[in-house]
Amino acid sequence: MAASTSASKTLTNQSTSFPPHVKISNFPATHISFSKSSISLQKFTISRNSTISNVLKTVQGSESVSKTRGSDPAPKSTKPTILVSEKLGEGGLDLLRSFGNVECLYNLSPEDLCAKISECDALIVRSGTKVTRQVFEAAKGKLKVVGRAGVGIDNVDLQAATEFGCLVVNAPTANTIAAAEHGIALLAGMARNVAQADASMKAGKWQRNKYVGVSLVGKTLAIMGFGKVGSEVARRAKGLGMHVIAHDPYAPADRARAVGVELVSFDQAISTADFVSLHMPLTPTTNKVFNDQTFSKMKKGVRIINVARGGVIDEDALVRALDNGTVAQAALDVFTKEPPSADSKLVQHENVTVTPHLGASTVEAQEGVAVEIAEAVVGALRGELSATAVNAPMVPPEVLSELAPYVTLAEKLGRLAVQLVAGGSGIQSVKVVYSSARDPDNLDTRLLRAMITKGIIEPISDAHINLVNADFTAKQKGIRISEERVVVDSSPENPVESIQVQISNVGSKFASALLDNGNISIAGKVKYGKPHLTRVGPFSVDVSLEGNLILCRQVDQPGMIGQVGNILGEHNVNVSFMSVGRTVKRTKAIMAIGVDEEPDKDTLKKIGEVPAIEEFVFLDL
Repeated sequence: MAASTSASKTLTNQSTSFPPHVKISNFPATHISFSKSSISLQKFTISRNSTISNVLKTVQGSESVSKTRGSDPAPKSTKPTILVSEKLGEGGLDLLRSFGNVECLYNLSPEDLCAKISECDALIVRSGTKVTRQVFEAAKGKLKVVGRAGVGIDNVDLQAATEFGCLVVNAPTANTIAAAEHGIALLAGMARNVAQADASMKAGKWQRNKYVGVSLVGKTLAIMGFGKVGSEVARRAKGLGMHVIAHDPYAPADRARAVGVELVSFDQAISTADFVSLHMPLTPTTNKVFNDQTFSKMKKGVRIINVARGGVIDEDALVRALDNGTVAQAALDVFTKEPPSADSKLVQHENVTVTPHLGASTVEAQEGVAVEIAEAVVGALRGELSATAVNAPMVPPEVLSELAPYVTLAEKLGRLAVQLVAGGSGIQSVKVVYSSARDPDNLDTRLLRAMITKGIIEPISDAHINLVNADFTAKQKGIRISEERVVVDSSPENPVESIQVQISNVGSKFASALLDNGNISIAGKVKYGKPHLTRVGPFSVDVSLEGNLILCRQVDQPGMIGQVGNILGEHNVNVSFMSVGRTVKRTKAIMAIGVDEEPDKDTLKKIGEVPAIEEFVFLDL
């Protein structure tokens, strides 16, 4: 996709009236946001050095003795104890039993779980068991791994797990086909009123005219989230003769084309579709993303299917859209609260088909998930690294201590780079260049690579990226991350002099961030213990990566810093850092401004009205 040139004067934020000479990109409008909590990795990682090395420590060979009055000490079993708190397929149980002592105790109350957990080395749950901080506290360090038999880990307190040195693994692949098939079943069943007609007949009625359906062939299906499940739904919908479009900021265009699917913007997807099928994760960005405003943009009579996460829909807004006819029908397998209340207006609505979270509920999928999670748990107990781990990066304490200042820099560079990508561009290739005085063999960059991957991927995914699963997750997203080491003449005491992140073959929301080869490029270094942005495209800058950032491309002339600074000051936006970089004197320049608060639309509008500013972008750090 070709990026916009510096001469382009496109209006990209339609909600605010900017002068026509300005190209303005405001990141929040792209439906991507960042969780502040994700930046806390460094804080607890460094304080957890002693426990990190024990997270995947094998328990085989460990011995304990018990002393009874009047007898000699007797050795207890060296096998680990694995508690299974919800029903698991026999294939998985057989694998677990071959390795440890397995106890299947279902429907435990929170109090009973806390009482039992101190005896267990591993715990396997599905979605019903809440693994809270209290559970990890009650384990008293005994619990080494929690296995979630499924994809979502909303019921596991990851922060607490990591603090207590407990690895969390999930089973993300085994139920893909089952979920896709259930989505298609709901699609077809809803279109032909199968559930309503069945209930009517069982009530002794014969209402052929009432339950006339709609055809699928020739209709447009918008798939919101083109990951594993979404792409499988697309293949099956194409077989039904449907025209399939998709929205996913990270889906590679070539992978979509291979399935015969067109990638479009969020607004284009929801405004042109006859059917909308949801397959997106539940993140701060996607929470209730389908709300009154979203429904108002849809075609009247649209039909919605959700086999992803209930929280992506504002359920009260959906009821209103059903009542006013904007949404003709909905077919839902997931809900914000599960199970939903018996008197739920959504569940009881005559135009809604509901199932009790059956997306993964096939015999084959249940067995597959059971085996997948059992393999992950056994591997973790043996001390092996798991590709499905969702926490606890395994880094030697000495490496962690040395790289600590660079961890935040790496993640923030990834976050900045992805925010510069134009909407609809599928990221496929990322190149990371490390400048260092050290020999490449004496520089372990795995953690930095993982943090850059985290910054790029995590904001729009429910995956929790760390050293263990970064490459695995990037590969699943179709993103290739390559690394290059450049030897520079600097102090070898510093492991890294600078880090550069390049994203190729994408459009840019800020044309000045492009190099001559068309790649988005940013670079940074650690100065005075803080991460600093030092280069945007060909322009040198020097701004601390704290708070938020405004980048402006301007005509290089006197008074620009004062004009923009005055605008921000008048609107009570505090400037923390400001830097101007240019390539040639009195031509073009980049102004990088660190701000403590997010400017409102009026402030951004006034910045855009400065005649010498040609484009600018607001970036959320």
